[in-house]
Amino acid sequence: MKLAIAIKQQLVYGVLAYAVALSLSNISLAQRPTSVELPEQCSQIRVPEGNSLTYRVYALGVQNYTWDGVSWGLTGPMANLYSSPNYHGKVGIHHGGPTWISNSGGLVTGVREYDCSPDPNSIPWLRLRADEVDGVGMFSDTTYVQRLNTSGGKAPVNPGEYDGQPVSVPYTAEYVFYRAAPGQPQP
Repeated sequence: MKLAIAIKQQLVYGVLAYAVALSLSNISLAQRPTSVELPEQCSQIRVPEGNSLTYRVYALGVQNYTWDGVSWGLTGPMANLYSSPNYHGKVGIHHGGPTWISNSGGLVTGVREYDCSPDPNSIPWLRLRADEVDGVGMFSDTTYVQRLNTSGGKAPVNPGEYDGQPVSVPYTAEYVFYRAAPGQPQP
């Protein structure tokens, strides 16, 4: 009987230790980063040396535009962020600013530095420098964000019907987050 209790205790402690280690790592198995490969025409959006890929999330949402009588002006995105490319495991939201907010409450805003358009029918790929980082969690200490593998989201080609007309255009994208490697300065 004592042996059975000891085994149960070890099992419980093992599961607890694994759960604590996973939560302290601040990264789920679904979010384990892999390297980013860019087409040659997009080399300018490569993140500078000294930064490490920390998260990759998948956005499913819309790019919002408003007709001003002459052209469609971007008013901002609104998207849910997921840990898997199948749009499962919601981890946060993305909206104008541009701003990414994790479910744990941390956020990062970015400033656009470079873009490229490997798909003329979709919004461009981007490299953004983190401008404001707040809170803890997956976005803490972010230095750069890339928007990659976009599909859709471009402004309509036809003019609007009236000034102030809003339109929402569906899009998907991958957002990749980076942090400065230990000992490296923040940008």
